[in-house]
Amino acid sequence: MTIRVLVAKVGFDGHDRGVQIVARVLRDAGMEVIYGGIRQTPESVASMALQEDVDVVGLSMHNGAHLTIAPLVVRALRDAGVESAVVVGGIVPAIDVPRLREAGISAVLGPGASTAEVVEAVTRARDERTSPR
Repeated sequence: MTIRVLVAKVGFDGHDRGVQIVARVLRDAGMEVIYGGIRQTPESVASMALQEDVDVVGLSMHNGAHLTIAPLVVRALRDAGVESAVVVGGIVPAIDVPRLREAGISAVLGPGASTAEVVEAVTRARDERTSPR
């Protein structure tokens, strides 16, 4: 089954080159990718995820607000009834990763993550979300 992924940037961070590259990497790996664009809100991401019935939401975070914004996206998704996994990529200090995981983030990828690591993280996030509990 093809993995459906929504990639987007939430907040005022306008650096979109990385998220566009990630979108292409995932597409080239056979995934169906919806590019949500920049300057989204948690609610707009949740709305897109619901409308597009995505398996995974990928957030690109480069503005230092990951501890605030990523949990808000998770909450907005759950409030909208969306059970998609959430993967965060970008500038995230290692010390913040456990807090993001506790907030419901499936995987965190930092600078220098290989394309194989990106594909693996998204695939694993989808598989963990859809596996019987």
